[in-house]
Amino acid sequence: MILYRQEEIIARNIDKHDTKRNILEHIYKTPGIRYKELLRLTRLKNGVLSYHLTILERLNKIRIDRHNNRVTRYYVVNISKEESDIIGCFRNKVTRKIAIFILQHDSCIFNEIVDYTNKAPSTVSWHLKRLKDAGIISIISGEKHQLYRVIDGEGVANILYKYKESFVDKVVNNYTEMMKEL
Repeated sequence: MILYRQEEIIARNIDKHDTKRNILEHIYKTPGIRYKELLRLTRLKNGVLSYHLTILERLNKIRIDRHNNRVTRYYVVNISKEESDIIGCFRNKVTRKIAIFILQHDSCIFNEIVDYTNKAPSTVSWHLKRLKDAGIISIISGEKHQLYRVIDGEGVANILYKYKESFVDKVVNNYTEMMKEL
């Protein structure tokens, strides 16, 4: 009877360890992942996932960024705050597409970005504001147009390349392939 209980306790601890490892693997593979996506990928119950995330944060295995109390993203602790700010921005496909377009063209005017994205000017404006607030782009005012540039093109390109597997879409894959050829 006692042996059975010990085996049961060991089995529960292994299961908990596997759960934490599973969560960590998802966060490692997709830095900047949001809670709902983790919930979907891990297939855990809401309370169970919340419990394990709290423990992983206390053990200093993950860092939780709560941006403006609106968006919560999860990162492994070896990703710097600067990288996580860029990754968090790039989790949005349109924002990432705009940044890559500007990066590919060195600098762009607003209408070029609107034409490229085929999005409403107000939508493009919102994404450009996100990129500026994150310190990814700068805006240079000219006589007739504002010029948009990536501040640290090499750094942004490195992050796109380093985490390309977590940004699964054709825009990033095309850009990273182009960069490899240079």
